[in-house]
Amino acid sequence: MAAARRRPSTQSLVSALQHLEPASFHAKAPRAAHQDTELLLDAFMGYLSTFFHHPPPMRRVTMPGPRVLRTAAGRRYLHAYARPPRTSSNSTTSTDELCDSFRTHTLTDRTSKRKFHNYFVTHLPSSSLHPDSRLQHPHHKLPRSASVPHKQDPGAAPAAIPPNIPSRDLTVVRIPLRSAKHHFGTAVSRGQRNYNEDTNQAGTISMPSFAKRAPMSLVRRDLRSLNENATANSAFGDPQIFYFGVFDGHGGSECSEFLRDELHGYIEQAALDFGLQSSLQRQGTSLDSMSNPAETLGNAPRSSRDALNRIDMKSPEEVQDRLNVPETKGNAVVEEASHEPPLDGDEPTPAVADAAKAEELEIDLLDEYRNTVGGYFRRFNARYFSERAATRARHSGSNAASTMDDNQNKVQKQNDETPVTTPVTVESVLTYAFLRADLDFITAQARKPDPDDLHIADNPVNKDEVLGHPHLPPSGHRIGGPARFKGGSTASIALIATPTPAPFWHPAAHSTLLVAHVGDTRVLLCETATGLPRPLTHDHHPSSPVETRRLMRYAESLITDSFGEERIGGLANSRAFGDMQSKRIGVSAEPEIIRVNMEPAEYSFLVLMSDGVSGTLSDQEVVDVIKEARTPEEGAKNVIDYATEVSADGDNATCLVVRLGGWERRMEGGLGSLGTKEIRDARRAEAQDPRRGRR
Repeated sequence: MAAARRRPSTQSLVSALQHLEPASFHAKAPRAAHQDTELLLDAFMGYLSTFFHHPPPMRRVTMPGPRVLRTAAGRRYLHAYARPPRTSSNSTTSTDELCDSFRTHTLTDRTSKRKFHNYFVTHLPSSSLHPDSRLQHPHHKLPRSASVPHKQDPGAAPAAIPPNIPSRDLTVVRIPLRSAKHHFGTAVSRGQRNYNEDTNQAGTISMPSFAKRAPMSLVRRDLRSLNENATANSAFGDPQIFYFGVFDGHGGSECSEFLRDELHGYIEQAALDFGLQSSLQRQGTSLDSMSNPAETLGNAPRSSRDALNRIDMKSPEEVQDRLNVPETKGNAVVEEASHEPPLDGDEPTPAVADAAKAEELEIDLLDEYRNTVGGYFRRFNARYFSERAATRARHSGSNAASTMDDNQNKVQKQNDETPVTTPVTVESVLTYAFLRADLDFITAQARKPDPDDLHIADNPVNKDEVLGHPHLPPSGHRIGGPARFKGGSTASIALIATPTPAPFWHPAAHSTLLVAHVGDTRVLLCETATGLPRPLTHDHHPSSPVETRRLMRYAESLITDSFGEERIGGLANSRAFGDMQSKRIGVSAEPEIIRVNMEPAEYSFLVLMSDGVSGTLSDQEVVDVIKEARTPEEGAKNVIDYATEVSADGDNATCLVVRLGGWERRMEGGLGSLGTKEIRDARRAEAQDPRRGRR
């Protein structure tokens, strides 16, 4: 991902103009005046070139004697002889320093933006001491052939050390996450469609940790019992945060590709703008101040085997009545299983952040929605935003028709007096990032010509919806193609953070999972003790009671199609990115967020999938197919193959499988994979029967 190029400050340019006052300029020799004129003009052209999104590269060549500056705008060489800086009190920056500042600022900005890390950093045993063939540790299995040496740069992710291996025998490497088939797997199929609109992303993200602090038993005792590295060397001083996402586009892949390439950048930028600080580095908190040390000391598992042995496995009889599977009659599925409600997550944890700045950003974003989109967003307020933002939304909605200045001043005064009672959380950061990304996308589309309307094509700026300059994503790239895109995309992302550098797939590791969801993509956890799926999302369809109450006030076009499904404005999802024509009636990108503090080996694996899978298979079928696989990569492939084989509509299908601490005992809880064995055989028989046809 190319780095963004920001506009440099005009302060240096103003100083240079003040430095070349008319009197001193005419007093110089003609040659010196000519050199100053060309140098200032060259610097000014370089400043103008920064207004373009993709300027040609600027580089400087150093030669003996005169210094040569090649500008991006003029494509010419200018010799500038070094002169001592002026000591006048009216000017502190020489013209020569001005050019250096422009060059340095440009080159620094182009490389300062962090590219998305599709790899993670870890330790591998030194091959001379611990060859892979001799290493018997069950949690290693990392691809040595795909690893490259990792150079610890400022802001780089910390290296998590595998347990039970002496640190002196390890090498710091980076491993592409998609190459670690024993820890992560992904599979994609376009089904019977002509093209694939699904996209996905996996890697590590740069933001402060949101993990729940480690138990006292892990902190106070000697960590060598777990062989964990107690230090972290990232810019935030935290272990790595893993990022997984699946995006299901509709009407084209432009929006889903935008989310794949840019959404993680919006999250990183929102965390930076909010002044978010790590949950692991609280000020004023010490280990000695924690209460009841005797109750927790020694309770945490001391090894992976200890963690796996502590799982209270349930018998098939205890789980049988809790299975939610389709009903069959002979070799036919007569009734599909309904999706269960999401798991009750943990409450958001207040974070250390700049609350005043966060509140200002939230209010500005809501005002921009109100003025740009209108309709539903005139009284809209996000769940995790501050109380003052909510109050302003209510007042602005009730006074939308009023244009009197005294009323506006009264509303502003009431807003200023409203106390801030909602703390800043990671959930509010994610909400802001989702809404900001969606607004940037739809405003970028509104400024483009509409290929379906010749009149609007002559006026590319939609004056009713967009005013001012477009807001670019953190990468600085342009959004989408040259023509207006009217489609959209659903999205589900998962963030996993650990309180110690031990990787989240280690059985004895604690970790915190955050899931943000928009639309009908789906995220599941498989519980190790029971083998049952634990859904973390529910489909945002107009038929949902929550969505119906939210939309009925604004959406007058709720209809039922020939399949009995309710739609809003012709769309099956009531929450989505994009879909600019339906924003006014309430199609929002406000995410549903759930937080899960995962205990050691509590869950076996995490699944993210598009509706090409979840719309065809029940949750129990998905987890049972993965249980029978040897690796997450094989599990994802088997799910896609099965869903494609038995699907009736042949939709695009995407599945991501992430290994968690209980992976080794995934087949032992409850009925294992036998709970849906008959149903899967019946589906395959029905799909292959030529007399029955496709379902």
